[in-house]
Amino acid sequence: MKTKLYIFLFFLNIFSISIFAQEQKMTAAEIASFKEDVNIVSKKIKTLSTDFIQYKHLDFLSKDIETSGKMIFKEPYLLQWQYKKPYNYSIVFKNGKILINDEGKKSAVDIGNSKIFGRINKLIVGSVSGNMFDDKEFTISYFKVKGQNLAKFIPKDATLKKYIKQIELTFDKEEATVVQVKLLESSDDYTRIVLKNKVINAKIDDSVFSN
Repeated sequence: MKTKLYIFLFFLNIFSISIFAQEQKMTAAEIASFKEDVNIVSKKIKTLSTDFIQYKHLDFLSKDIETSGKMIFKEPYLLQWQYKKPYNYSIVFKNGKILINDEGKKSAVDIGNSKIFGRINKLIVGSVSGNMFDDKEFTISYFKVKGQNLAKFIPKDATLKKYIKQIELTFDKEEATVVQVKLLESSDDYTRIVLKNKVINAKIDDSVFSN
């Protein structure tokens, strides 16, 4: 169970190295326009449900570990990640706690007892909604890639940086919503999550987050 949770917390990945050379830095005007579009859209998101495929890259493995499932978000801080393949495993962020259901075995972690857990929770919610352009928390750079927009976040907090070297969010250019999330760890390992079949602002009952 601890291994699964550890993998999840270092979950946020996107783009392959092959597209790196095609990245173009945004101009100041493009950055301002992009941020405004994302902020407008993120403020309108009350609920979000989406399928996801997660690819965990470990340097010592020749093939990435692939899992898939469904993510459900309800403002302000209700969030569920439900893994369905190759195992049943769900994580709910609710009322300052992380609720874990590992194939029927339930446990809980109090976020309030850990500053780092609190920051990770904030990052997860921000990455889902697209609302994380905080210059106090991150050094942020912006790029255009194949009709999409890419924002790279480097944590300024030394403690957080031990766990998360860089976060990369890829946005659909037209919808201004997150389509991929990438988290690079302090090592060369990373996680890549692809979001698809998004449904925004459908009615979601709080009971969904009971876990």
